[in-house]
Amino acid sequence: MRFLYTIIIVFCIALLIPFLGFSQTSGANTIVIPNTEVPFLNLTPDSRSGAMGDAGVAISPDVNANYWNPSKLAFLETNDNVSISYSPWLRQLVPDISLSYLSYAHKIDDRNTIGASLRYFNYGSIQLTDDQQNNLGTYTPNEFSLNGSFARKFGDDFSLGLTVGYIHSSFSSSSFSGSSGGSTSKAGNAISAGVSMFYTKQMQEFGTDATFSFGTNISNIGSKISYSDNGPKYFLPANLKIGVANTWNLDDYNELTFALDLNKLLVPTPPIRDANGNIIKGKDDNVSVPAGIFGSFTDAPNGGSQELQQITLSPGLEYWYNKLFALRVGYFYQNANNNGGAHYLTTGVGFKYNDFTFDFSYLAARQQNSGLANTLRFTLSASFGGDKNVYKRQ
Repeated sequence: MRFLYTIIIVFCIALLIPFLGFSQTSGANTIVIPNTEVPFLNLTPDSRSGAMGDAGVAISPDVNANYWNPSKLAFLETNDNVSISYSPWLRQLVPDISLSYLSYAHKIDDRNTIGASLRYFNYGSIQLTDDQQNNLGTYTPNEFSLNGSFARKFGDDFSLGLTVGYIHSSFSSSSFSGSSGGSTSKAGNAISAGVSMFYTKQMQEFGTDATFSFGTNISNIGSKISYSDNGPKYFLPANLKIGVANTWNLDDYNELTFALDLNKLLVPTPPIRDANGNIIKGKDDNVSVPAGIFGSFTDAPNGGSQELQQITLSPGLEYWYNKLFALRVGYFYQNANNNGGAHYLTTGVGFKYNDFTFDFSYLAARQQNSGLANTLRFTLSASFGGDKNVYKRQ
């Protein structure tokens, strides 16, 4: 029962975060929000978690753990797992912007698993013209990342994961063709790394079989990225995810999971400056990557309440019938003053047939709250090669 108490405490704290704030005023209390380049790295790629309000750190392992929590790969049940996801972006405005995601995992043995994933963001076609409006053809800006992960299980309940990645970006507000400040524009490239942890325990709760899980994932720690030879360098969206999940096996056919993820960027919060650029509140954000990560918990100009309001909340529910059909619902919340202000309801379904799983999700929001507003996205997953693992939902 102590694990259930942990969930209740975390959930209550999460509910309080939106109210631990201050009124937006002018002057020294001007609102500032952390900003990074290549934000596509933190976009939810798959439909299962996308239907649960973007909660995925501690839910039962699947191959998309390559993104959510690579340490969970050690608990996969089958030797080979593959998934492909497609998410239209800003579909209400343009027809050809999308996020595609390919994820794969292979179990080396009962304790060790390797994973790989490819994330590709297509910004559609842009018509190029010169100063006289002559046609110079079309250009398709895009960004992609390629990641590799290794997960190892320590005992029956605990695992750790390591991830390395390569990021390529040929689109940014600072990387259009030509030169800027005497520097030739170029595509941005960076190297990243991440660490993750997963703990799961089967137990009895309310007289029924249950599984409690806890996970954390620190991702996108890496070199800064630049779009010109001598131009400024920008932070990657280094990110901390912490999640809990509790699954109740109600009977032989019905299963219910509650999940909650907390998410925070590990990058500096810009200080508040006067008209001459002098810092009047906060700390200088022109720091190294390690300093930016450690300082991200204490550098908000308006103090601890602003730090708490930079945490994103993602509660979600998942219901399975006979491990064949799933219903999902969730909610995504960002503080309006200090964290972008996105908030929306998500929902979705899943179907399992033999070794294949089909997941669909829908995001109900206004367009300004998410590029996925009123968009249906899907994921197709497949598992092959028999059972090598003890992780099973009872």
